[in-house]
Formats: sequence, C-alpha cells, structure tokens
Amino acid sequence: MSNSNCCDLISSFQKLLKLDWKMVTTPYIINEIYDIIQKSTAFELTLEALLALGVIWIVLYKRNGRKRLTPEQREKLIEEWTPEPLVGDVPEDHPALHTHLVQGRVGKVINIDGKQCLNLASHNYLGLVEDDNIQQEAIKSLRKYGVGSCGPRGFYGTVDVHLDLEERLAKFMEVEEAVVYSYAFSTIASAIPAYAKRGDIIFVDEYVNFAIQKGLDASRSRVVFFKHNDMADLERLLEDQAKEDRRNPKRAAKTRRFLVAEAIYMNTGELCPLPALVELRKRYKLRMFLDESVSFGVLGKGGRGLIEHFNVDKVEVDLRSAGLEWAAGTIGGFCAGSSFIVEHQRLSGLGYCFSASLPPLLTQAAISALDLFENDPKIFEQLRDRCQRVSQKLPSLKDFTFRGDALSPVKHLYLKNETDSVKEQQILDAISKECINNGLAVICSEYLDHMEKRCLRPSLRLTVNRLLTDAEIDDAFRILGEAARKVIAAAT
Repeated sequence: MSNSNCCDLISSFQKLLKLDWKMVTTPYIINEIYDIIQKSTAFELTLEALLALGVIWIVLYKRNGRKRLTPEQREKLIEEWTPEPLVGDVPEDHPALHTHLVQGRVGKVINIDGKQCLNLASHNYLGLVEDDNIQQEAIKSLRKYGVGSCGPRGFYGTVDVHLDLEERLAKFMEVEEAVVYSYAFSTIASAIPAYAKRGDIIFVDEYVNFAIQKGLDASRSRVVFFKHNDMADLERLLEDQAKEDRRNPKRAAKTRRFLVAEAIYMNTGELCPLPALVELRKRYKLRMFLDESVSFGVLGKGGRGLIEHFNVDKVEVDLRSAGLEWAAGTIGGFCAGSSFIVEHQRLSGLGYCFSASLPPLLTQAAISALDLFENDPKIFEQLRDRCQRVSQKLPSLKDFTFRGDALSPVKHLYLKNETDSVKEQQILDAISKECINNGLAVICSEYLDHMEKRCLRPSLRLTVNRLLTDAEIDDAFRILGEAARKVIAAAT
C-alpha cells in the first residue's frame, strides 16, 4: 500500500469520525464508503474484508456459540472443582526435610547438630571468618550505618564505604576501576549479559559454574561449549567459526565474539590454561571474561589471582570478576577492568542496578580483608602450602579418585568404582553423614540436574583452610578413609 493511499484512507476515516452523525443521511455514508473503495486497491479491499469478517465472527459467533450454563450447573461445577496444590507431594527422604543444624561461627571448626567438627566444607580459604580485627571493624560499621543500605546503588543505596571499597579493589587489582555487587552469584551472571547480546557468540568451557551459565542464558547469545580445558577443541571451534565468517562477511561484521572461563573451576578444582586462552583470544579477536572467584586471594604472590600467577598482561583480559564470599570471608562480588568496561555495568548490570547494595558492615569487612591482603601477603603462601599438603594426602584414599590442582583450595573426590549417578550420590551422602558423626564436616557437590548445562559426576568436595595444621589434615583423612570403607562395605 503506497503512502499516498494510506494518507487518503486515513483522512477519509477522520472525516467520518468528525461528522455530526445526527445530521448524516444514508446517501452521504454510502458516498463516503464508495469514495474509500474507489481509492483502494484489490489487495487492500480483500484485506479489509477479511478483517471485517474476523471481527464479526469474534463478536457474534463466539458469543452466541458459547455454551451457557444454568445456575445449578455452575454451582455443581464449583462444588466438584478441586484446586491443584501449590506444592506437590515431597518424598520423605528429600534432603530438604533432613537438614543439619549449624550453630555458632562457621570457621575452621563448626558445630553441626551439637557436634564439633573439623570444617572441610566451607569456602573460607584464608580463615578470615575467624579474624577478630575484621569482626570488630564490621561491628563499628554496623553501629555507624545500621544493618543495610535500603536501596540500589543508583538510587539511595550508595554509602561512602562502597566508594572506598571500589577504589581499594581497583588499586589492589591494578586496574582503572572496579564495581561492587551485593551478591557473588549475581556478579558474573549480570556482567555477561551487560555486554553479550542476541546475535553474539560466546565460547565457553563446558564445566563453568552455575552463575556463569545463568549469565549465558540471560545474554540470549549463541553459546558454543568447548571441552574442559581442551585448547585443541576450542581452536577447532574457533576455526570453524572463522570459516563461516568468511562465507558471510556482512553478518560477521555485526557479530561480536566472547570467550568465558574460570581461573579455578569450582566444579573440578582445576586451573584454566590462561596463557593458551590469551593466545587464541588474540589470534581470533575475542573479548575475554575471566571469573576469578576461587583464585582471588589464593593465587599469585599478592593474591590477585590467576593473571598474577601466570604473569599475564592485565590488558589481555577484558573483564575480571570475583566473589568476596570465598577467600575474603564476607559477602558480595566485584568486576574490575578499564573505566570504559566498568562504567557500562553501572548502567546495564542488572545485579548492580536493581539489587539493594552491599550492607555497609559487610563492605567494611571486605575493606579490612584487603588491608590484611596488602599488609600480610605471606597468608597466600601459607594457604598454598596447605593446599599442596592436602593434595599429597589424596592418594591415600584407596576408595576414591580425585580431581583438583595442587594449588587449588577446592578438591573433588569420586568413587573409584563407578556406578549409576543415583547410587553414587546415595553412597557419598552416607559417607558425608558418617564423617560428620565422627567429627569431620565434608559435603557432596550439588548440581541442578534439569537446569545445569553439563552435570558432573557426583563427588565429595573438600575445601582447604589456611589455618589447618598437619595433625588436623592427617586426622581428617583418617576419618574420611574409615567412613568410606564402612559405607561402601555396607552398600555392597
């Protein structure tokens, strides 16, 4: 339909609407309709007729064809109607119905169901949850600011300690700027969709954590998974994409490509080969995101993470994110990078824009943790020594195979005799319970079967604390070995 015809039709209808219909005669209406028909093409008339018939069918046929019920029939239907329950039946053995009760501080030692246990289950790598100086600074902040900030950062939730923490993080990570989120999970889950959009391509390791997976979903980009830490597979996929781009250069010019990885993978405890990733990033012109949640406060001479550990130029990674809920012993997370990258998140990072800001007392705890990082860097060497000590003890567990880098504070134990995942999970749960009964807190790694992209084999996840002594590590492995032998013998 041409623009002139559209304008004529609109003007004609406007004339009809403006008329005083009490003064309008039938011949006038017929003349106006005839004038509209004369100016319309056959296609326009056909379309208008179909639309008119559709309206008539909806108004008349649907209304008249609807089955009408008598008052007695309606009352009977209401009496017979049984609403579906809001929550379905829950099996009696559901884990949520049999939880452990933790009392007191969750430090190197934890009280579970009234029993004191050595804690190899919490991600308190540097033991800062038990640091009295950090606790006292947090209490002072609580008395000054109260419990929470009561609003998102962009409204009335920004307190001076938030700005102080962001400045300190940028200085510590040796970048231009940092932005703080109130929840570690939402940090990387918000950062990815802030940049990657529909039509973009993201190459990502198949074993990334669930927070990254949610960020990938929110981006609506095309996600290409490569085999875990397999650089040959990643290069193959990148080369395939390069060939496709050469076939369609116009689309390739509009497509952005991203590379996402974890410094230490939570689901495997293994380090990513960052130098190899950087080399591929440069060759195929990718934007790179690196989640340093587990490596922050763990790797590198100053605890700055995998980039410092491998001595990689910081500009090679476009965006670094990390949680403060592991080594730093508080809550929240941050992203660090150039001012251009960070400022964009203040406008488009959903977890930053729409979530209440990090409570000031927890923000102060993070600042105090950074003070300790800078003033006492030997704590990182102490932690890595404990990680290596635990790794040396892993082969002594005859009923398990294991996974995890020697420098990683996260280790995974798998049953040596592999069976179906349901039975393995039951055996591992029983081993965990037996360990707790004997004074050792270990837990099974949990995955959301129907939501995770790649569910790993069930495992016991051990976490290392800097404050563990050799005697405590030896005792922990003794309890774990005895519990495994007892449970496996009963299951066979």
